[in-house]
Amino acid sequence: MAKNRKKKGPAPRKKTPTTPAPKKQQPAVDVKETGKKLKTGIITAIVVVVIIVGLLILALVLSNDSSGSQSSAEESTQSSLDSGESIIDETKTYYADIDIKDYGKITVELDPESAPKTVENFVKLANSKFYDGLTFHRIMEGFMMQGGQAKEGMEEPETIVGEFSSNGYNNTISHTRGTISMARTTDPNSASSQFFIVQKDSQHLDGDYAGFGHVTEGMDVVDKVCEDAKPTDDNGTIPENEQPIINSITIRTEDK
Repeated sequence: MAKNRKKKGPAPRKKTPTTPAPKKQQPAVDVKETGKKLKTGIITAIVVVVIIVGLLILALVLSNDSSGSQSSAEESTQSSLDSGESIIDETKTYYADIDIKDYGKITVELDPESAPKTVENFVKLANSKFYDGLTFHRIMEGFMMQGGQAKEGMEEPETIVGEFSSNGYNNTISHTRGTISMARTTDPNSASSQFFIVQKDSQHLDGDYAGFGHVTEGMDVVDKVCEDAKPTDDNGTIPENEQPIINSITIRTEDK
């Protein structure tokens, strides 16, 4: 709706002055002096224009250089990613603190020597906060607890190679109590974000699933989660409103 505007009335009439204003005396014109001033004015104007144009060109060049530097940095970063360069520092020991709502924290020491691509994928997802708010949706007491499935509407992470012996990789991690490993379908290279923590020794998984670390603290939390679980079928399916929530997964490192 248009704003209310005050209506303007007619302009007041000017009063006629009682005495006429005196006429200004016109100065005599000096042609030579006028020509000099005109020439000086033109030269000054040209100099000003040249300076302005020069400044604009300089600003444009600096802008292009800055943009070029930024593009080069972005291309360099992308090149590193495309080359498959690892983000894992071999001089560090990597830990993942898995904080579960109403239960507590599980600390896992990751093993990039046995499963480098798997650890790198897990670290990237954790650092991007992908896991925050996800759940453990499949739990079987006496076996394992599985979580990290993308919620509806979330973009599913890319799949990674299956780093286990039946897929041609030398991964010697055994699925004993406390091992963390990657879930997958029947496709050996289908793992992405879902992982599981073994509650009881399950060596029958060795060679077919990519173990990538071991629990160092918090097995009591694993036991409690598994004990409380009430799956609806023999596959360990947990009703959505009963799935333990992952508050966060935090990656930290220590010097070796």
